[in-house]
Amino acid sequence: MDERALLERITANPDIYGGKPIVGGHRMAVEHVLQVLATGISFEDFFRHYPWLEREDLQACLLYAARLVGRERVDIAVSTK
Repeated sequence: MDERALLERITANPDIYGGKPIVGGHRMAVEHVLQVLATGISFEDFFRHYPWLEREDLQACLLYAARLVGRERVDIAVSTK
């Protein structure tokens, strides 16, 4: 699946979670998906907990996050000690 098709799976609606991005067609915030994946859970275990989601939904969340971080610039203080 190409990137455009993956990103079309992410939607936002001001009436759902205050407009936060969600996995389209589900009341599952992208933020929640990323937090669960950050715990180290495998995709297979993820699907046991959320069987209505598809592999492409998780890929879409990861791609969405990568795009956001790719635009972000953060000044980090470097210690010389």
